[in-house]
Amino acid sequence: MRLTEISYGNAAPVEGYGPGFFRIGGRVYEGAVVVLPGGIVPWGGYEDTAAILSASACVDVLLVGTGAAPAPLPAGFRRVLEAAGLGVEFMASPPACRTYNMLLAEGRRVALALLPV
Repeated sequence: MRLTEISYGNAAPVEGYGPGFFRIGGRVYEGAVVVLPGGIVPWGGYEDTAAILSASACVDVLLVGTGAAPAPLPAGFRRVLEAAGLGVEFMASPPACRTYNMLLAEGRRVALALLPV
């Protein structure tokens, strides 16, 4: 079997996570974060849509990691993002990280909002 190294271009992949933190692009971030094409910013949770909406023009889909277990998104949060033209998918944070990395490696226009596990 031949293995080839994955290239993420200028984007930062999620390299790891644990209780209360994420390791993204070689740096550790405490608490909830949003990973956007332009960088990584702290996230205030479902009431905080400003950072996500600022990147809506360069992102097609937002993956939302809901923590240790999948949980439905608040209707208002989903409505605001979908009105901005974003596709929104939710899942527990670990599979959201893996899915994000896979889409990123494919060159997709993706962002990631993560609640810690």
